[in-house]
Amino acid sequence: MDIKTLEDAMHAFVAGKGWYRPDSPHPQTPKNLAVSLVIEASEVLELYQWGEQADPEQLAGELADVLLYLLQIASLNDIDLSQAVMDKLRANHNRSWE
Repeated sequence: MDIKTLEDAMHAFVAGKGWYRPDSPHPQTPKNLAVSLVIEASEVLELYQWGEQADPEQLAGELADVLLYLLQIASLNDIDLSQAVMDKLRANHNRSWE
């Protein structure tokens, strides 16, 4: 499955919930989505809080939440996430980390 298919499914879900409407109790602004992304990423970290392993089913759900918010932020900001990833990999190719 490609990113565009995931993005389309995400937009259909969000629109179906009415979250893109101006009067939504969950306004889907870039700022709100960025906050939500960090919260969901923290939930990934929470799965590892007391050990080195996470329950695979719980981890899959939290990673999916992170991806959905990331896709939505990129889409609402007209960022081609596939291209951004390739550009970043190219930029990092010759970088070194101490």
